[in-house]
Amino acid sequence: MMDARRETRDEEDSCCELCAVSFRFAVPSLSSLVPRPSSLIPMRLVLQRVSHAAVRVNQEVLGEIGRGYCILVGLTHADTPAEVLWMAEKVVGLRLFADNEGKMNLGLAEIGGAVLVISQFTLYGNAEKGRRPSFIDAARPEVAEPLYEEFVTRLRELGVTVATGRFGAMMEVEIHNDGPVTLLLERNA
Repeated sequence: MMDARRETRDEEDSCCELCAVSFRFAVPSLSSLVPRPSSLIPMRLVLQRVSHAAVRVNQEVLGEIGRGYCILVGLTHADTPAEVLWMAEKVVGLRLFADNEGKMNLGLAEIGGAVLVISQFTLYGNAEKGRRPSFIDAARPEVAEPLYEEFVTRLRELGVTVATGRFGAMMEVEIHNDGPVTLLLERNA
């Protein structure tokens, strides 16, 4: 990653129209703050703590949970079963629920929570150029689907109740974000 201090641009501005005093400040280039390419960041999850979540396909409810996590799963070309296992263990080990003192100290098992897992290739959308995002960093369905299923299986093996949508389907996801608490989970290779 480039040094953010070196990739800056100086700008001049005045504090208001009435004041002729100028000041200078350095604005870091946003591209220096974002690691690229995204294919170096395997498996991307957006995890939301929810009080309720459901997924429908053609008005049919395929999965529904009460308290727990709704997880949007994005997979890329670099993903392997090792990343899937690591991420499943990370999700199960997170402590995002309040204890008696109001601190995030409780995990899914302690609150009897469940997980709704939704495949989401658009997490690898790249809109840096043009107006329509590129999804070239997302794994192709023949690669992503078995890894998605592996993630669901690993969560279940770790003792979590899991509901799912349908891989590759157009889904309507209902999320009642609790908090709101939302995390972006990635693991650098």
